[in-house]
Amino acid sequence: MRRRMHLRAWILVGAGLLAAGAGPAYGAGAASAGSVAGAREYTVRDLGTLGGTRSEATAIDGDTVVGSSQTSGDDAEHAFAYDLRGHVMTDLGTLGDSSRATGVAGKYVVGESDLSAGGPTHGFVYDLRTRRLADIGTLGGSSTHVTGLHGDTVVGTSSLSGDAVTHAFAYSLRTRTMTDLGSLAGPSGDSTAAAVSGAVVVGSSSLPGTPAGTTHGFAYDLRTRTMTDLGTLGGSSSTANDISGPVVVGQSRTAGNGLSGYAYDLRTGVRTDLGSHFLIAQLVSGNTVVGGDSLLSTTYDLVTHTSAVVGSGRGVTEVRQIAGNVMVGDNFAPNSFAFVARADNGDFTYLASLGGLNSAATQVDRHGVVAGSAALPPADPVSANGPFHATVWVPHTVGQGARGLSVVSHSGQATAVTSAARVLEAHRVGAGDRTVG
Repeated sequence: MRRRMHLRAWILVGAGLLAAGAGPAYGAGAASAGSVAGAREYTVRDLGTLGGTRSEATAIDGDTVVGSSQTSGDDAEHAFAYDLRGHVMTDLGTLGDSSRATGVAGKYVVGESDLSAGGPTHGFVYDLRTRRLADIGTLGGSSTHVTGLHGDTVVGTSSLSGDAVTHAFAYSLRTRTMTDLGSLAGPSGDSTAAAVSGAVVVGSSSLPGTPAGTTHGFAYDLRTRTMTDLGTLGGSSSTANDISGPVVVGQSRTAGNGLSGYAYDLRTGVRTDLGSHFLIAQLVSGNTVVGGDSLLSTTYDLVTHTSAVVGSGRGVTEVRQIAGNVMVGDNFAPNSFAFVARADNGDFTYLASLGGLNSAATQVDRHGVVAGSAALPPADPVSANGPFHATVWVPHTVGQGARGLSVVSHSGQATAVTSAARVLEAHRVGAGDRTVG
């Protein structure tokens, strides 16, 4: 699963174009942590490459960052795992041609690999302890695509025999078995999986006796092996895009044939219409939903029923992940800058590049460490960026330095670290790292 790399105005002629834009104007590499919030600093760290020019980080868990990198000579793209303790990037190999890591949980890395140049794609799992790459296979067809990982369950979509039908699947990392989740239209219908939380997989499925392309969101319980139709907001179709605990979020047609985001509580059956500001990229963590309308991202508190715009409201804001109260993503105003924001207090912090102009954030771990990619200095005076490298941004409290280092817990609350030595061992700043604030 290749993450989209945004290319909006990444090549500029002179800094004057920034000043004339609709958003904040920064010199090359000067997008600073604390630009809005002013409460935290981040140390930006270049994770390097597998010998090629470019790399990007897509996921982080504990001391492990994963993503993809060009290899020596830029001849191939390989999945990698980077150890933040040992500062070592490991080439995870391929199933034949190129590969991309998309998720990590504990000792397992998951992703996709092309079996041959231009050939089918299969999902893979890599065991960091045994250093073995395994093909997770298919449901009888030629390809699989991995879309989610939680605990020891991988979910995605696979073609069936003949490649005419695709079904959602769940793959157990413990038993190494793949389960066909079927569809709401039976064996001949199509379905796709979007996310998994605990034993529940959510996604979208075709319906019996309806036109092609009409789908309903579903929730599949891996314990009972039952698929539940999540219905709609009164219209003909819906999708399910994310799940946290019992809360599923997605998009639905309304009775008036409009489009709206929704949240559905699997325990109570209560459906909440989130409105037109949640049309795309719906994500949920606990009681907080975030989504976008192709311009701005907005949060919604399912307890207080209040909403708030993420960031300054300028440019285009896209949230890539929410964990607890912490969100990461990109802001285009008019250029692409990574950010970290909080849903509870509205803090919004830009994250620096590695000497170029732009950066992009994809995921944040329970310590508040952000993974993504950032630009190196440009090779010529008319370009804004050099190559992009996989990057992490490590947070600490302004004015306290390493001894007063703090992290964001899984619940999103800021807590003091009692053993700074332990954190520094896990995220030691190398000689090439830079602290911005």
